[in-house]
Amino acid sequence: MIEFLDVHASYDGTTPILKGIDLTIEDGEFVAFVGTNGAGKSTAMRLVNGLLKPDRGAVLINGVPTTQLKTSELARRVGFLFQNPDRQICSSTVRDELLFGFRAVGRLDNEARRRVDQIIEEFRFDGDADPFLLNRGTRQLLALASIVVLAPPVVVLDEPTTGLDFCECVKVMGIISQLHRAGTTVIMVCHDMEVVADFAERVVVMTDGRVVDQGPTFDVLRSRKTLDEADLVPPQMVDLSLLLPVMAPRFAGTSVATANTLAEMQAAIEDVAADGAAAMAVSEKDAFDDAPFQGSERKER
Repeated sequence: MIEFLDVHASYDGTTPILKGIDLTIEDGEFVAFVGTNGAGKSTAMRLVNGLLKPDRGAVLINGVPTTQLKTSELARRVGFLFQNPDRQICSSTVRDELLFGFRAVGRLDNEARRRVDQIIEEFRFDGDADPFLLNRGTRQLLALASIVVLAPPVVVLDEPTTGLDFCECVKVMGIISQLHRAGTTVIMVCHDMEVVADFAERVVVMTDGRVVDQGPTFDVLRSRKTLDEADLVPPQMVDLSLLLPVMAPRFAGTSVATANTLAEMQAAIEDVAADGAAAMAVSEKDAFDDAPFQGSERKER
């Protein structure tokens, strides 16, 4: 469990970034932090792995303040993926990069080498390749793999899909989803609301260093008050599910307005479209049947 208890934080000791955060993340959750640039999301993430210490309040990991944990102990408990993979890649080969974390925590043994070999095979890496000569998407995968190989109970991801094409994004999020299903606690900062809607179980919305809303993903994404306050644009499917009941009140309370996944929303909206098309076809047929049969008259003339 991770707890933020009245957390205030800054980078220079004078300009406040976080202004009293109270928040609990349970073991095994997949939580997304959303909000505009400067809302304090990345700062909150840096408090979780000890890169930043709170000015006031406390961040607890399983009841222990991060200020009382050594860097090596935090590294065992929390894996951190930076937005830019080049900020954490530091070795001359892919294999050495994957071994780096084991060296840092004093676990460079045969089991560590076996795990690295397994990850190289799973991710289809060239173990002898120079990480800095890999393309952007592969460097991001390597940075993620360097966390996966250590199997920490908590993974913190700062914009994991930034700069990736669609296929790379699908691959990265597939790996993250697999980690979550295996029991890893996933905390993700993300601007891509489609990704948030597809994967996160719970959303924390931040604005101006404060948490303005939190809850199940689709409860938050359907809250017009929250979206307006945080200046967020929901995924198109969610936006459509909000608009349909307004445009046609008969959809209020139906699965269009209450679906809890994008797939459910899409299916409900497709049903609405199919019903509308069927109704239109019936209407057009009735209009045709009621109209004078001009074609027959022309033939008779």
